[in-house]
Amino acid sequence: MTRSVPPRPSLRWRSPLRGPRFTSVLGVVLLVGITVLFVTGLLSYAAYNPDLAPVNDKTPDKGLLGFYLFSWPTDPPWLYRLTQGVHVTLGLTLVPVLLAKLWSVLPRLFTWPPARSLTHALERLSLLLLVGGALFQFATGILNVQLEYVFPGSFYALHFYGAWVFFGAFVAHVALKTPVVLRNLRAMREGKEEAVREGDEKEQGATVEPSDLVAADPDPPTVSRRGALGLVGAGSLLMFVTSAGRSFDGPLRQTAVLTPHGGPEPGTGPNGFQVNKTAAYAGIRPAETSDEAWRLIVTGPSGTLRLTRADLLALPLHSAALPIACVEGWSTSDQWWRGVRLRDLAALAGAQEPPDLFVESLQRRGAFRKAALRANQVADPRSLLALFVNGEELSPDHGHPARIIVPAAPGVLNTKWVARLTFQDL
Repeated sequence: MTRSVPPRPSLRWRSPLRGPRFTSVLGVVLLVGITVLFVTGLLSYAAYNPDLAPVNDKTPDKGLLGFYLFSWPTDPPWLYRLTQGVHVTLGLTLVPVLLAKLWSVLPRLFTWPPARSLTHALERLSLLLLVGGALFQFATGILNVQLEYVFPGSFYALHFYGAWVFFGAFVAHVALKTPVVLRNLRAMREGKEEAVREGDEKEQGATVEPSDLVAADPDPPTVSRRGALGLVGAGSLLMFVTSAGRSFDGPLRQTAVLTPHGGPEPGTGPNGFQVNKTAAYAGIRPAETSDEAWRLIVTGPSGTLRLTRADLLALPLHSAALPIACVEGWSTSDQWWRGVRLRDLAALAGAQEPPDLFVESLQRRGAFRKAALRANQVADPRSLLALFVNGEELSPDHGHPARIIVPAAPGVLNTKWVARLTFQDL
């Protein structure tokens, strides 16, 4: 049975690099990489506990799209550091692969007629959603990593809905193209590359799809396809090397030249590790965080308490070694925190079993001035209202006089400059 050959590309597309093998190899890399991105992105969203009150996340009407949400665990304590570090670093690493893949199929955007059949029309529609979704997700993600909050709404809502649209189109595209990719790659291994290049159906039989990507009148090659793939790989390696270091402390952080390391350089000493928002940025006034002026308001089943720093220091203090990991992908190594366990404060407020916790901060600027934690996070013995870090009082930029620190939680839920704790089921 003879299959129809798709229209050949226009003479304007003359690169000899385009072809089914080049596109198929890039497609396989993106198949694995984007699947990992999607899964780690969903995990990042779940880590924000978006079902707790309207304060952690304002994404409306998640409906069926929120089916996978669950109580984010506290073990292992480096869980969010790993999943979000992989998500952001892998996303940046895949940028050259994505751009190369889009370039490799560019002629298909200009084929005529635009739809040769209903199936072809559906495929073209899925491509529109796929390409648009990919550009939107990568662009918004990179802007967020660069701390450029230029979105017309909540980044979390935009990225959440965009991810589902993009991945739906991605799954449809994979279902349509996987047989073609496998046939093409198998043909390459069997030495039939020339048949694919020429679109020779007689040589191909029913095993290889005639290529509509190969230039009808190609320019002389200046680099081989293998060399082009090597160039794409080198670009991805460069992106990896210049971004992965912000997930570590020490000299490696300085290699992340293309991405923010967090906030300003942290200096040295016990408080000499990365911050995202400084006290000045958050609008914290020194007068309101002094030991004389600051009071922690704790509300629970038995009423409301007003605790001074001296009152907190008189309670049993505990220590925990925990990292800080932010949605932008940067993180610190473990720091030694010391303070009052959240579950002890819940008991002090009359809660027999640790409930959910609503936290309010003194900060005036920036998101997450309020945050919510689940009961399992409050119950963990490593979850602290920290007063010290690495043997020294918290600095203003690290949340003096008190901050939340919870294992495996996103950095924005580790609220700084805490003013009020409300223990209740949310």
